[in-house]
Amino acid sequence: MSSLWLVARREIVTRGRTKAFVIGLVVSAVLVAALAFLPRIFAGPDSYTVGVTGSQSLQAALPQTAKDIEITVRQFPDEAAASKAVLAGDVDAALVADRKVLADGEVDRELGLLLENAHQAAQVQRQLADAGLDPAKVAQAMRVAPLEQVSVGTDTRYSGVRIGIASLLVMLLFFLIIYGSMYVAMGVVEEKGSRIVEILLTSIRPWQLLGGKIVGLGVLALVNLVVVIVAGLGAAAATGLAADLPPGMTGIVISTLFWFLLGYGFFAAMAAALGSLVSRQEDVGSVLTPMTMIMMVAYLVAYYAAFEPGGPVARILSLVPPFSSMVMPVRMAGGEVAAWEIALAAVLMLLATVGTLALGSRIYQRAVLRTGARVKLSEVVR
Repeated sequence: MSSLWLVARREIVTRGRTKAFVIGLVVSAVLVAALAFLPRIFAGPDSYTVGVTGSQSLQAALPQTAKDIEITVRQFPDEAAASKAVLAGDVDAALVADRKVLADGEVDRELGLLLENAHQAAQVQRQLADAGLDPAKVAQAMRVAPLEQVSVGTDTRYSGVRIGIASLLVMLLFFLIIYGSMYVAMGVVEEKGSRIVEILLTSIRPWQLLGGKIVGLGVLALVNLVVVIVAGLGAAAATGLAADLPPGMTGIVISTLFWFLLGYGFFAAMAAALGSLVSRQEDVGSVLTPMTMIMMVAYLVAYYAAFEPGGPVARILSLVPPFSSMVMPVRMAGGEVAAWEIALAAVLMLLATVGTLALGSRIYQRAVLRTGARVKLSEVVR
């Protein structure tokens, strides 16, 4: 085992110091963190400054119609002064004598709704007073307790957030697993093409060399995943979006790491076995075609599961290895999944990963020393 860890440490140190890995780590963390700021960027401002001429009732109604938005009201003597303030940017809009709204271009949609609601409230108050009715008593008579909403099915309060988290997990798992597996395949081909593997295998066993490569590159991929998750959760906490996250985020994060390790182990072993069949980097893409096709199917099903976690296709393939490595964590993030389904999928995926590692190491052992033309998989198996 010491030889395996020695190879793993070499992979971690060698690959982890490359500019490509460091830049990719920073870029992925920045992109995920930026996604948390997008809702705040596109949500519009949290406060408005509104000019008012004439109506005191409207001036009083404005702050009452905006519960979560700060409204600052400025009084102007006439329309000319209000128009000048709008053009100068001192106010976002101005209400003139309960008749019209002044703005420099189009009125912001959210602000327009606030102004219209305030206008309606002020007019109702005025018309009730003109009719000799007490506005306070009318408002009290019209105040009715809202209906209590009780869901007898799945809790859909966090459905939008869950879909967003699940969609992000699809892309995250797909890219990290496929790139990690391709790095394993390229490393195998590089050592085989340069014939360094012949020297290495004089000191260590083939399974130790292959296992160390898979473990080392897997650690780097896991570090990338952890950094991205921490960056996303940190940005969500900084922007206030953490309060909108669904309960059980700790379980979602832990399950993501667990399923990533299983998926990476499966596909990395497959990539190493297929990569050992060729001796040139140019042939890596073609020899990995079966693996990339399986991963694309898993990606498409997982993306579908992000929006329909309870659909029949998602439920079936979330139990079938290797699709379960991407589909099941997405289903768990997108909605409620029965415990027996999670346990069954985990056991099956674990068995499939162990079997693939055993088969992949045998293929690697038999093919890695056969340089030159591409080795046929059927010959290696025989």
